[in-house]
Amino acid sequence: MRRFLPFALVACVGVGALVSGTLLYRAKMPVVPTLTKEQSILAMNGAESAHIRGERDAAVTVEEFGDFQCPPCADLSDVVNQLVKDYRGRVRIIFREFPLTTHAHAHQAALAAEAAGLQDRFWQMHDLIYREQSTWSHEADVRSFFESFAGTLGLDLERYKKDRDSDQVQARVTDDEKRAVKLGVTNTPTIFVNGIEVPRDSLRPDRLRAYVDQVVKSTPAH
Repeated sequence: MRRFLPFALVACVGVGALVSGTLLYRAKMPVVPTLTKEQSILAMNGAESAHIRGERDAAVTVEEFGDFQCPPCADLSDVVNQLVKDYRGRVRIIFREFPLTTHAHAHQAALAAEAAGLQDRFWQMHDLIYREQSTWSHEADVRSFFESFAGTLGLDLERYKKDRDSDQVQARVTDDEKRAVKLGVTNTPTIFVNGIEVPRDSLRPDRLRAYVDQVVKSTPAH
């Protein structure tokens, strides 16, 4: 019996290492956001398109110009998303791409989100990129990193790669940038509520909600 003891100990150690490795791998896997169908809408207004979360005819529109590598944008992301849930039917969110040149990977992140959008997964990719910002923003090969996100979201990977490098996706980002310039946007996050720019001192998680709350209370429902 004793001569089998070392083999048993080795086997136990091996199983323990396998379980630990599996748990570590799972801990590193990103949490996949889920959305209902009505929360993921690509609205068309003539030649212009916009990613909208919430009801099309909501009385209050929160239009955000964001950069996926911008830490303050990531800090506000959950707060902005929560507005749609808390003011169901009364608030809608529009997200606009505005990748800053000072952020090395912001443009690639924008392309990744827009490519996912062509497979109806823009908001899932949006949430995932922001949620994992502290991880991918320090990577050298972010394209491969975002491809892993696409796989996690169940996208057709070959189509995603093709779309990411397409003129159509680049045009989506460029159109948002043109709108930003037209409105005088220079930094991220920049947020407009019913066309009025939110003061920068209100662009904090604890203050933005209070600002939107005042607008909602003073705006008649449709």
